[in-house]
Amino acid sequence: MPRVASLCLPQLAIERLRRSERPATPPETTGSRADVVVADRRAGVLRVAIDDDPGACSVPRGGGWRPGARWARGEGMGQRPSPADIERLPAHQRPTMREMGRRSEAAEHPFKPMPPDEARSSSMATIATRPIAGGRPTILVAHIGQRDVVTAACPLALDLGLHPGMAAAQARALVADIDVRDADPDRDRAWLERLALHALSHWTPTASVCPPDGLWLDLTGTTHLFGGEPRFCARVLGFLRRLGFCASIAIADTPGAAHALARYSGRSITIVPAGAQAQALAELPLSALRLEPKARVAAARFGIERIGDLYRMPRGPLARRLGLAAIERLDQATGAVAEPIVPIVAFETPLAERRLLEPIGTVDAIARVIGDLVDDIVEVLQRRGLGLRQGAITCSVVDGGAQRIAIGTARATRDPGHLKRMFAMRIERIDPGLGIEAMTLSVPRVEPLGAELLGASLVPSEHLSDIAPLVDQLSGRIGSRAIFRVGSLESDVPERGVRKVGPLASAPGWPAWKRPVRLLHRPEPLSQVIALLPDHPPRRFVWRGTQYRVVGGDGPERIHGEWWRSVREMWAVRDYFRVEAEGGARFWIFRRGDGVEATTGDLSWYMHGMFG
Repeated sequence: MPRVASLCLPQLAIERLRRSERPATPPETTGSRADVVVADRRAGVLRVAIDDDPGACSVPRGGGWRPGARWARGEGMGQRPSPADIERLPAHQRPTMREMGRRSEAAEHPFKPMPPDEARSSSMATIATRPIAGGRPTILVAHIGQRDVVTAACPLALDLGLHPGMAAAQARALVADIDVRDADPDRDRAWLERLALHALSHWTPTASVCPPDGLWLDLTGTTHLFGGEPRFCARVLGFLRRLGFCASIAIADTPGAAHALARYSGRSITIVPAGAQAQALAELPLSALRLEPKARVAAARFGIERIGDLYRMPRGPLARRLGLAAIERLDQATGAVAEPIVPIVAFETPLAERRLLEPIGTVDAIARVIGDLVDDIVEVLQRRGLGLRQGAITCSVVDGGAQRIAIGTARATRDPGHLKRMFAMRIERIDPGLGIEAMTLSVPRVEPLGAELLGASLVPSEHLSDIAPLVDQLSGRIGSRAIFRVGSLESDVPERGVRKVGPLASAPGWPAWKRPVRLLHRPEPLSQVIALLPDHPPRRFVWRGTQYRVVGGDGPERIHGEWWRSVREMWAVRDYFRVEAEGGARFWIFRRGDGVEATTGDLSWYMHGMFG
């Protein structure tokens, strides 16, 4: 059975506003909603320094006893009475403020409350004169139609009688000292999308925004990774609490049931067993079904207050009175009708598509359509500031099959000419069959590609030409693994000091002295070597059955073994020579040993590389 969680943040707008005003919290991204969403989607996660499960804190927080108090000195740390234990004591047995470590005691207020018969009877005057504790009440106002309407209110404002949907003028009349702010639903939805993106990377592969104050999470097959549904709910609520948001969560078999229970059950965590959503919804008010205002008014006219009242009513008369939309909402909540969740996508793959009026099958026609697709995708990439690294074309054939070709580039690019040449080399791999009726070009891998800073000098300078197009074309013909560049490693031994790197990777760190163009994987032994010891190159040698006569040489270049690798290399020495044989061939050969100490080598000769 599918399991869906609905996450409700009832005070999202107010708490987001207060969070943005905290000095310790990094300021939120300003600008339009599109800018905020794009920036956050590029980041992929919430940009807050808070983890999902930081663990228990060893430092006590909030309240407690001062270490110097008499009660703290007389009893152990684990035996101190809690505030709840003190409240249960009679008034004459409770410790004084001084005993609890506080410097002063609260004095009685000099003004006594008036008797009930002398108080004003006006409820509006009573609400307006109530003491305001914990700061000013805050409401958010939006301009709807011809008037300003309250869209959100903080808990203090709700206690004072203000509620969403009230006119802003009436709210100001009820409470004089009130903080009125403009509502920003786009910023609220941007926060929900950031939370949904965080959920995709931490909690579930499918998450959806449920405006204006919630999320839907598809938890099918995922809660066991967190220790079960109760622990998952506690973890999510703890994460939101550390962010500064209060929330409630419900898990049920259907999105509609989870949505209703998260907002109307009155509990922070609600977990409905499989198949029991109808019983769980029966006692909830009818507004939990997300009905239209007209349907709610009609239901109130007929005395329908609870969702359970709809179970016993026939569908025909109920549809005529409340509308078909109300019946559909009821079936979605109980599971009789499926309610799909449109998931949020962390990255929208650039896509271009062409649907053809008639099937095509010739090479020229396919190349023309590919050119149009490349032009379309280049415009999309340019608007988003991206470059193509991998591209794939899918051809839909008339008989229902599909043909697919793909390319990869060594560097991010959006050069249309280069991309068309890359796809043209793979057209022969497409089997059109009875004809191709649609073609799609997708870019599953992209990289940021922006403008490059050119030199400010007016004097033309020598720039190396970009070899990325050449690398791409060679990779298309002989394969990407056949093209590489030799890089250096930190090692004195020549065969250990090189490695294969990408064809466009930089290879710094080469030694200042010369090295051969071709280095053998393993040094090959030479025979019949004639040389004058200890520091002269050979005069003659035989390699691979061919005798070479040396006409010039340079060296030696002494390389010691890496003693930290093995005992055998502790005293090992190699003397390298660059020699030129008759005919112009140049070689890089070495002798094991320095020619003096026997422990440095056995004086055998080896071929290690060729120059040119």
